[in-house]
Amino acid sequence: MTDGNKERTFAALPPAQGQGFAQTWWGRAWLKALEDAALDSEPVKTGRRLARTGAVGAVSVRPGRVTAVVRDRDGTAHRSDVLLQELSEEQWDRFLDMAVERAGHVAALLDREMPPHLVEDAAASGVELLPGLGDLEAECDCGAWDHCGHTAALCYQMARLLDQDPFALLLMRGRTERTLLDELQSRGSTTAKNRPDAPEPAQQGVDACEAYAAGDILPPLPAPPILPEVPGRPPSLDTEAAPAPGVDPAALEFLATATAAEAHRLLAEALGPTHGQEAPAELTVEQDAVRLAALAPEGAIVERLADGSGRDRQELALAVRAWHHGGVVALAVLEDEWAVEAAALARARAALEAAWDEDERPRLRATRNRWTAVGAPAQLRLGRDGRWWPYRKERGRWTPAGPAAGDPATAFATAQGDPGGDPMSG
Repeated sequence: MTDGNKERTFAALPPAQGQGFAQTWWGRAWLKALEDAALDSEPVKTGRRLARTGAVGAVSVRPGRVTAVVRDRDGTAHRSDVLLQELSEEQWDRFLDMAVERAGHVAALLDREMPPHLVEDAAASGVELLPGLGDLEAECDCGAWDHCGHTAALCYQMARLLDQDPFALLLMRGRTERTLLDELQSRGSTTAKNRPDAPEPAQQGVDACEAYAAGDILPPLPAPPILPEVPGRPPSLDTEAAPAPGVDPAALEFLATATAAEAHRLLAEALGPTHGQEAPAELTVEQDAVRLAALAPEGAIVERLADGSGRDRQELALAVRAWHHGGVVALAVLEDEWAVEAAALARARAALEAAWDEDERPRLRATRNRWTAVGAPAQLRLGRDGRWWPYRKERGRWTPAGPAAGDPATAFATAQGDPGGDPMSG
């Protein structure tokens, strides 16, 4: 069976101050292979210090090799690799045959654990999963012929990753998680069918009435996840390898960062008091381009978003300003003009009549859902939800001036305020 994607990239981990690098026994075994083989203890100590301060970047794991960029204390970057021999096809066959005979081994792997008896049984089958003395070889562009501070730092960082996911070690040994699980499932099914006393396969699913009746004896749901203070930081794409044709690394990094921010926002909403309310409609391509432009720095990315959304730079700048004031609703008020239905129009006129005293009321000329001040660069726009949006004319364009208000007088006061900058500049 052949693997598809044989590489995994783990984002850079935060500094490890105040804690050890390996909490699991297999993570400590990985570090023991490094520390026992070190001819000089100084590079190991240097590597521990570098890893503890967060000097190791994103870690790429693939069969036989783990790679990362490690920075010295002065900021100099070095590409560092740690090599571990892959298992042969024969060794993998022995490991898989051993694992399917013991259901606990498969369950442990699915729980991201590597219990000692799994490693011991693998060793009894002639398969060494964990590295031993001298198994971790080093390559670094700093010129060291043995483990240096950079490769040692990578080893310490790798121990933390192995704590989280022992499948990273199995990937170094030559099998991806998906391939390994597929092979275990395939061999397990074949083994079960070949047993003469194998029971008939169970029927799929359960009776709905039985499932409902058992609801009160089911364990409680786990606690919801804790919302991180800030969105996650995607791994850097600043590598020595040239990008594939048609791939823009800057745009890809921007999209990854924007996706992380959106995931953080959605998780915050899911954990908030409004969870369970009706989900918002999916954004159109044009709306999503504005959402991304509201996050984007100036430059080529904004140019591409303007082109992709069918707007010029000035139109996109106005759309971004509207988005900042009220998202999709504010964008619709900017770009759409509609005839107000009779009932809504009557309520709007009543609100306008009541908003000012007779001698203070501005002269407003109504056109569909827009009321424009006569002789002043101010305008009110009525949203479909009944709120009033302030607009003022700047450089010949009606420009969003602030968030919506339930009271037209409040919105009109905002529309008459100081423009506060050039909307065409961002």
